[in-house]
Amino acid sequence: MAGAPSDYQRGTMDIAEQTSTYHLVMGLTKWGSLFLSAGLLFFILLFCTKTGFLGSAAAAVIMAVLGVVLLREKKGGDAH
Repeated sequence: MAGAPSDYQRGTMDIAEQTSTYHLVMGLTKWGSLFLSAGLLFFILLFCTKTGFLGSAAAAVIMAVLGVVLLREKKGGDAH
C-alpha cells in the first residue's frame, strides 16, 4: 500500500543551516585535533624525555605551524 500523497518534494528544501553547521563541526574537529596533538607532544616530550622545556615547546610549535599550513583551506580549488 502506498502512503498518502504529500507536498514534500525531494531536493527542494533549503539546507544552508545544516551545511554551515557541518562545516563548523568539521573545522572545530580539525583544528581542535591539531592543537590537542601539539599540546600532547609538548607534554610528552617535556615529561618523558630529556628534551627540556625549550625543545618541547619548539617541537610543539613546529608541529602546530606545519599543521596549519597543511590543513588550511586551499584557495581556488574545490574545497568544501
